[in-house]
Amino acid sequence: MNLQQALGEAAAQGLARLDAQLLLLHVLGRAQGDRAWLIAHDGDPLPQEQARRFAELVARRAAGEPLAYLVGNKEFFGLPLQVDARVLVPRPDTEVLVEWSLDCLQGRTAPRVIDLGTGSGAIALAIRQARTDAHVEAVDRSAAALEVAHANAHALGLPVRLRQADWLDGATGPYDLIVSNPPYIAAGDAHLPDLRHEPESALVAGADGLDDIRRIVAAAPALLAPGGWLLLEHGWDQAAAVRALLASAGLAEAQSRHDLAGIERCSGARRLELG
Repeated sequence: MNLQQALGEAAAQGLARLDAQLLLLHVLGRAQGDRAWLIAHDGDPLPQEQARRFAELVARRAAGEPLAYLVGNKEFFGLPLQVDARVLVPRPDTEVLVEWSLDCLQGRTAPRVIDLGTGSGAIALAIRQARTDAHVEAVDRSAAALEVAHANAHALGLPVRLRQADWLDGATGPYDLIVSNPPYIAAGDAHLPDLRHEPESALVAGADGLDDIRRIVAAAPALLAPGGWLLLEHGWDQAAAVRALLASAGLAEAQSRHDLAGIERCSGARRLELG
């Protein structure tokens, strides 16, 4: 079997061409950016062991396992992150939350930031990479997720304080920014079967998907510095409800931002300045 034939077999199983190419590059030990090499060498033979591994990965991908878990990494905000089934796969839409976070930190020197439910560390590490003067703390209730975040922080050489905690438990503040991509899918949501390979504890939050967001919003105001922001990612139809929660908690300027598909994906508000 040559490389072109291997890709053809993957296509016959329903895999997108890009996914098949990335899996083939992975088993060949080549960089994910070497797709042009594959095209130039499509007649090269695929050794038997690599062919076996490729077939196994193709079958797992065809069964719905995320590509990032199969290749062991995912780029987020320009950072190469290690990911596996202990954490959610970072989504491009969450980069909107990072961009908004950086906007909120403009004009603040050595800001204090806490990322809640950090998972792979994606948000915390992206902020720390962009703001080298920031003091960034990241928490997660899952010890297994924190192992992944620790590995990413070490590999990238980004100093982020990581600790195990349930949302803002044990946090001292005051923070210039509290940011989170918490679970926000309602229990029983029809899309959950499509996410069966990812940790359910990082996805589901009660009957309406807002249980964890309610907890964060209730605790955050007391830990925000004057003018500090609370920013949250949420579901496609939850923006109005989250803005109402933020306003009810006494935070000002509740607003939302759109994701790459034009959906209100993140909402936030700030604590008023003193005086």
